[in-house]
Amino acid sequence: MDKNVIINLIAENIRLQRLKKRLTQENLAEMSGISTKYINSIEAGKVNPSIVVIVNICIALNMDLNKIICPID
Repeated sequence: MDKNVIINLIAENIRLQRLKKRLTQENLAEMSGISTKYINSIEAGKVNPSIVVIVNICIALNMDLNKIICPID
């Protein structure tokens, strides 16, 4: 799988899960210990977050880590 495809899947899955839980980027940033600016960059697909950042976001969203790179239905 292409790097950009993976980054975009992660970005979209995080954004969709955040919206599903009715959280703002600011809420998610606070819950995961990541800056709002970085959350915005992740969701925009502009950065390649580390696995530690991805795990922290998944924990904050109560999201299965395996689903972070699943294609969106």
